[in-house]
Amino acid sequence: MKETPLISNDLLKILVCPKSGGQLKLESDRLVCEESGTSYVIRDGIPLMLDDFS
Repeated sequence: MKETPLISNDLLKILVCPKSGGQLKLESDRLVCEESGTSYVIRDGIPLMLDDFS
């Protein structure tokens, strides 16, 4: 059985880290930016990439 990716490759190509503008890599259930050291969880195919503004 083929596993469905958490996020499409087309979307992954255009997304960048909102903190550094760096390239994101898909690792398990997260997008990871090595440049900023930040990771973003993916829920229901949507990467949650908002900064905490509090």
